[in-house]
Amino acid sequence: MHQMVLFVISYLYNKIRALKRTKEDPEEFYSRFKIELEKSQSWPGPFLFKFILKADSTHLEKLQSFFRDKEAKWKHKSSSKKKFVSISVHVDMESPEEVIALYQKANKLEGVISL
Repeated sequence: MHQMVLFVISYLYNKIRALKRTKEDPEEFYSRFKIELEKSQSWPGPFLFKFILKADSTHLEKLQSFFRDKEAKWKHKSSSKKKFVSISVHVDMESPEEVIALYQKANKLEGVISL
């Protein structure tokens, strides 16, 4: 089961990256992303959020507040020159819509890159 979850997370990560490379309308992007999320797994289920922030960003606390009502597992990794921090958040989500809503909140934070 754990192997399958990791496979799904990897699959979604690559799909998100491919979708974000295009210069499309955000509504169209999130519509396609929702379809991919629905196809990728059953809901509710585990999801891996990934973000990149500047090491001195003031938005980490705000980002963490988006997950306060969840039992999230956080992993932080600094870049080799300590200029950026990669954040991974493992959390159980209720639906693709809930995933998208959190990504949309995070995308409003200046300097936060959602993967």
